[in-house]
Amino acid sequence: MSYTRPKTLKDGSVRHYAVYLGADGRYHEEGGFKTAKEAAKVAVQREHDAARGDWASPTAGRTSFADYVEDDYWPTTQHLEVSTRTAYRYYLDKHFLPRFGKLPMRRIGPTMIQSWVNDATRDGLSARSVVKYHAFLHKIFSRAVVHKVIPTNPCAHTALPKVVAQPKRIITVEQFDAILANIPARYRMMVLLAIETGLRWGELIALRPVDIDLTARIVTVRRTVVEVAKKHSPTGERCFVKDYPKDDEQRQVQIEKATCRQLRAHIKQFAIADTDLLFTSTAGTAISRNNFRTKFWAPAVTKAKVEQKVTFHNLRAAHASWLLAGGADIIVVQHRLGHRQITTTQQYTGTLPDAGDRALAAYRRIRQGTSPPKPSGAGATGRASSPTRRQKPAAR
Repeated sequence: MSYTRPKTLKDGSVRHYAVYLGADGRYHEEGGFKTAKEAAKVAVQREHDAARGDWASPTAGRTSFADYVEDDYWPTTQHLEVSTRTAYRYYLDKHFLPRFGKLPMRRIGPTMIQSWVNDATRDGLSARSVVKYHAFLHKIFSRAVVHKVIPTNPCAHTALPKVVAQPKRIITVEQFDAILANIPARYRMMVLLAIETGLRWGELIALRPVDIDLTARIVTVRRTVVEVAKKHSPTGERCFVKDYPKDDEQRQVQIEKATCRQLRAHIKQFAIADTDLLFTSTAGTAISRNNFRTKFWAPAVTKAKVEQKVTFHNLRAAHASWLLAGGADIIVVQHRLGHRQITTTQQYTGTLPDAGDRALAAYRRIRQGTSPPKPSGAGATGRASSPTRRQKPAAR
């Protein structure tokens, strides 16, 4: 039951306070109002808000954004992957704590959130990054609503910049061979296995001989190597092994016989034991993605004179595109890549540079009335039937 409480100030004036039962089961005060009527109206409204679930604790709402994040939100991220938490920490330290850190949570409204989006976009942050960072900020305030710190999420209706998808540029076989020719011999097998399996970087460098059945020609993806700053690493090392791959599901990928022969030679050349990492740095440690890109991959791409930007991850895209262009079943490609959704795999259809020409060739065959060659043995005489002859529909 709500009520009001008068309070006499030092100067003799009287102020009235609204007293009401909050959703947390405790009584709260809000004031001071000049009249008891004003206080009573607010008290009733706050109890109605609590009943509808729109209430937030006035005391908790005075908590600063920085304190709320560190004391209440951050502990809820303990179950997330280390790489995800590292990214979140960067978003906070770089963007959100400098902007909102000292402000009380209840003071941060939709206008402030929109202002950050507008400023970040104007300052050169890409639309994709703005949308991604805003999604994280939305999570923080959603948790604050659950904690009854604020009544509503100020990120709920932010106008975000449009993310325009760029056409994928997949490297050709010739471009890949040119890049491979400039990769040091120690890492050439790793690059070959990347293009043939489509494995993610962390899955690739986590492989051990024990993960590859050279007789059955099967690579089993069991683990992944994660690379983060040492201060965020659970082991204190920049690279550490996680005992399950992305999407938490092991998978098997078949490889060629020739690749198995090359892997045997690689294992023998570098005297790699069954449980050792298959690909390592010259120091025998897990390969740093950043070091490999800077020292070996980027120079190889430059020497190959490939005009487009090519990252190591593009080999995974090339693997998918080559398979689909060659007629592989999309479900098989999805499994090889470890995609949870088939729509992720579908983005690689028709992405090779000659896809447009092949589509036009198909169009010309229909438009000009020509047909692709019939398979040998088709028909008793081996002659194609007249294109103008209509066949009877099959009886139903």
